[in-house]
Amino acid sequence: MRLISYKDRGFDRALAELNRQAEPRPEVRETVSEIIAAVRKKGDAALLDYSVKFGGPKISAAKIRVTPAEIKKARVSLTPEIKRSLAASIANVTAFAKKSLRKNWSIKNAQGAVVGERFDPLPRVGLYIPGGTAPLVSSAIMTCGFAKAAGVPEIVAVTPAGSDGTVAPALLAALDLCGATEIYRVGGAQAIAALAYGTKTIKPVTKIFGPGNAYVVEAKRQVFGRVGIDLLPGPSEVLVIADAKANPVWVAADLLAQSEHGVGSVVVLLSDSEKLIAAVQKEIDRQSKLSTRPGHLAKAMANAVLVRVRDMVQAVEIANGFSAEHVSLAVRKPDAIAAKLNSTGGIFLGDLSPVAAGDFLAGPSHELPTGGAGKAFAGLTAEQFQRRTSLVRYDVASLKKSFPIIKTFCAIEGLDAHGRSVSLRLGK
Repeated sequence: MRLISYKDRGFDRALAELNRQAEPRPEVRETVSEIIAAVRKKGDAALLDYSVKFGGPKISAAKIRVTPAEIKKARVSLTPEIKRSLAASIANVTAFAKKSLRKNWSIKNAQGAVVGERFDPLPRVGLYIPGGTAPLVSSAIMTCGFAKAAGVPEIVAVTPAGSDGTVAPALLAALDLCGATEIYRVGGAQAIAALAYGTKTIKPVTKIFGPGNAYVVEAKRQVFGRVGIDLLPGPSEVLVIADAKANPVWVAADLLAQSEHGVGSVVVLLSDSEKLIAAVQKEIDRQSKLSTRPGHLAKAMANAVLVRVRDMVQAVEIANGFSAEHVSLAVRKPDAIAAKLNSTGGIFLGDLSPVAAGDFLAGPSHELPTGGAGKAFAGLTAEQFQRRTSLVRYDVASLKKSFPIIKTFCAIEGLDAHGRSVSLRLGK
């Protein structure tokens, strides 16, 4: 862990070094470009070759798609506790998603024409669900659940299979419960290429959603334009703002929880209390020893930064500049602080709102912007599964009232044919 203080010489420079740019490494960019080109040219053959090359199972094209029998078997195998947990998470995600869907609307403009917007579900979407040794069941719910709530008719999920070619039963069950219409046991950049360009087995989609490793994210970047994408999410991030009254046990637990996502995780604490920071340090050491993977946590927490700030005003300034994926407010007046935050993916208000609850259950999707992208992008929402169409309807009266204005614009821009397309309708 690294400790820095507002009293340190070079404090501003140290803060500037915290801000990160989500730029792919050249070797990642080149590898992904090669993979995409190969899948475009060779289809299923390239998809399967790269799967084996990167540690996936050796299967035939006929085995890429998960069968209904496998899905049924997965659902039957679940314990009652897992079934209840999946149902609870799906219910919250569905309720949240439906509340945030865009609704059709229309008004009359000043000249009397009817204008409005219509929102339709995308026809076919692709979801990338990280899998393999650590199948992210929660990511399945927090992408697929939103697609289903938006009414998407074709929901295509891809996820890496284990070395024996199987997909975790809980993951299959979650995708099925959330409305996935097709599930394929492939992952990596090659799966993104298949979703974007299609193969004999996997038909192309309209838009791709979901988190993944650096190669998956870079593949999403490279296929953008051919298809839509949601976000370019990188390693998990948490920034905790804590005052002197915060519980150091809980603060340390939140920092350690997000570091479990990997050594690239970004973990930051901002506090105006030197005593609180010292207590959090001790708790991190203590709780790390309780983990089943202490070595894993130690590597991730090596990059953690604990920052002593002058006051909460400075904490807010730093947080807005940093633009973290998650911001946890372990402060006495969380609502007042939250109102001043303008670039974070998700805000967790108060000591009793652990980020982990947002990861699995609360309702909003846990797929959120990272790498500073929160300054311009929001997290995944149901409306991202909708396509917007603008609608315009004129009648004779509204067109007559509009014609002088349209005629003026035509004269300014030298577009006489535009003007005639209106005047002819009015018998002029």
